[in-house]
Amino acid sequence: MSMPAALARRRLYAGPALFSYGFRPFFLGGAVWAVLAIVLWLPQYEGALVLPTTFGPVGWHVHEMLYGYVAAVVAGFLLTAVPNWTGQLPINGAPLAALTALWLAGRLAVLFSAAIGPITAAVIDVAFLAILAAAMLREIIAGKNWRNLRVIGVVGAFIGGNIAFHAEAILRGSVDYGVRIGIGAIIILIMLVGGRIVPSFTQNWIKRVNPGRLPQPFSRFDAACLAVAGLGLATWMAAPDHGATGVLLLAAGVLQAIRLARWAGDRTIADRLVLVLHVGFAFVPAGFVLTGAAILWPALVPVSAGVHAWTAGAIGMMTLAVMTRASLGHTGHELEAGPGTQAVYACTLIAALARIVAAFAPSLVLLHIAGFAWVAAFGGFALLYGPLLAQPRRA
Repeated sequence: MSMPAALARRRLYAGPALFSYGFRPFFLGGAVWAVLAIVLWLPQYEGALVLPTTFGPVGWHVHEMLYGYVAAVVAGFLLTAVPNWTGQLPINGAPLAALTALWLAGRLAVLFSAAIGPITAAVIDVAFLAILAAAMLREIIAGKNWRNLRVIGVVGAFIGGNIAFHAEAILRGSVDYGVRIGIGAIIILIMLVGGRIVPSFTQNWIKRVNPGRLPQPFSRFDAACLAVAGLGLATWMAAPDHGATGVLLLAAGVLQAIRLARWAGDRTIADRLVLVLHVGFAFVPAGFVLTGAAILWPALVPVSAGVHAWTAGAIGMMTLAVMTRASLGHTGHELEAGPGTQAVYACTLIAALARIVAAFAPSLVLLHIAGFAWVAAFGGFALLYGPLLAQPRRA
């Protein structure tokens, strides 16, 4: 289908606005689930609540943050980006509603897995990402958009991580590889997509508002950075305690920090919508350095510090940054971070920093600060952006 034909059919859509484009239900649903998952996890972690899931408190928390919340954001991103990449008609209406319902069914299946059985829960949960990847792969092939097959490849690794997570939980009662594969896949996705959008949005803003030094274009240096980071993450997934893994992760962290510094983020302070992308990406090298240091000097650096730099920091901030920007742009609003949006960003940063510090100095107070800040951030997004996502695009 040609681009004009696809656009014409898109304009003919007359169903609920919420299901007119993939980012709408999945960004809103993901944000609400990010809140509920923490609200349920904190009392569960403290022993005040027992959930009807076969996962332990930490296992359920990790799974629902990675394969629940993050999976929703990935779906919203792909369902919005792939049609733009390929010129194909976006999935909307009843098929999008069905896909959203399948994601929600996965959340409920995992939550009530003790009642329905862990295998049944796993099948329902994995089915969502598998169908999403198949649909996106079909669109990329139909549009002959071969460059972005690597993104689908990363999503394939993410699906493999989810399968491993369920298999480990069923067979061993604990999870290990599934966690690292899932985190590693999303960090690679952030490096790939972030490496495209962060310098691009920065350059557009600087050219328009603050002429001068621009981000460095993608070069062999960036390719080398990605190669070292990919190798470091692969060794971390397979051998998380080996000294060579620690060295590779430290090297990757330094290279990703240099890469970020080349994007002129210091020139974007006046535009929080652009600045937050740089702040969020900064947690990527921080996670590499902290995780590498935890392997080489375990007495000084706890493993969870690097993991939460990647998850609460890089994943939390980058997903919110993309969700806010895409929601504004695709609903016809000005690309501007108002006071409410800036408060959402600040709460996410507080949550990430508090969770990293709590790794070094375990404290329920810090855990509660991180949890409450996270709930405020994603609850704030749902309140601020929910009306935008549920209403038709502004003319």
